[in-house]
Amino acid sequence: RLRQDTQPFQRGIIRHLLLILDLSSAMFEKDFRPNRFLATLAYATQYIREFFEQNPISQLSVLGMHDGICIRVSELSGNPNDHIAAIQALRPASAGGAGKKGDPGKEPSGSPSLQNALEMARAALYHTPSHGTREVIIILGALLSLDPGDIHQTIRACARDRLRVGIIGLSGRLKICQEIVARTNAGDDSGYTVALDQQHFRELLMATTTPPVMRSEIPPTATDIANGVTSTGNPASLLQMSFPSRFIETSPTLCACHGHLTRGGYACSRCKAKVCSLPATCPSCRMTLILSTHLARSYHHLFPLRNWKEVSWREAKRKGSVQCKGCLSPFPSWEGHVEDDGVQNGADGGKGRKNEEEGGASESSRYLCESCGNHFCIDCDLFCHEVVHNCPGCLGMVHSGG
Repeated sequence: RLRQDTQPFQRGIIRHLLLILDLSSAMFEKDFRPNRFLATLAYATQYIREFFEQNPISQLSVLGMHDGICIRVSELSGNPNDHIAAIQALRPASAGGAGKKGDPGKEPSGSPSLQNALEMARAALYHTPSHGTREVIIILGALLSLDPGDIHQTIRACARDRLRVGIIGLSGRLKICQEIVARTNAGDDSGYTVALDQQHFRELLMATTTPPVMRSEIPPTATDIANGVTSTGNPASLLQMSFPSRFIETSPTLCACHGHLTRGGYACSRCKAKVCSLPATCPSCRMTLILSTHLARSYHHLFPLRNWKEVSWREAKRKGSVQCKGCLSPFPSWEGHVEDDGVQNGADGGKGRKNEEEGGASESSRYLCESCGNHFCIDCDLFCHEVVHNCPGCLGMVHSGG
């Protein structure tokens, strides 16, 4: 709660992200349970669900590194089920793999290649529209990279194509990884982290579900111009979107996205092509097809709900709050606490107020929304900031017209 960043920034809510998994022999290590490989597949599945929950109008693809090459696990799309099925197919048969047609799954082997992974990521994101971000998240378990050429040329090419690379290490810090992240993020190497344990690994991975801050337009330097970089930021632009309604058919017809027979779907507003589910990109005219709820779920990244302040016993008595505004749960009574609070505030002065503001838990079990002035319990605080992203007290306020 204290680490949560509630500062509003301009963020890229339309994201094109490549998740690159290390499938090398280093993933056989058992410092994660049952081993790095199976733990990474499990967390990648959770990550995909959380990513599309937080970014419903974004697209994702999964790649894998092994034996010095990079393979495509799933295509760039906005359907989480396709990516989850592809990741489950990587699991060995002994671990409950779900491969197609008796495929035994993928056993980690060989060494990873960061250069081949970056080249494949650059090619996959080259034709993505400029209004979206181009992001690469690499999970690296090995301490080496088996590259066929000069990786520094690849890094310069990634920076020229405005890729933003983040790396999560499972073994230790590597100088080349720090350089990759710094060169592709305008000198900021905070996107390169190393997991201390299994829980820390999950936290680092889930933290990348938040859209990145958009960098402002910066004039290119002489070195950038020599390397072909003419712009170091994303200019603002408008994007055409369609909001189709679902229809039901009496007889099944083929959808344009998968070629499956379905009895309903969504029709593109421009070319009337039928797609199975939303969000999607029209296969015929490339129009973005979404629902209004998808935009609403992405909107909270731009204007996050501010943190609520802790409430002292004296403030709780002055307000007279006896129950939570959200769930109506009763608050602890302030009787027997106000005198002690008054003595402490009188003795310490401003120091007491400073400790109250910097503390993580409220002594009165009340938390104040500064916008509407209502008090909430800790459960509603967590629920509103992590799930709803709105304050029920602010939404319930009656605004007079005129």
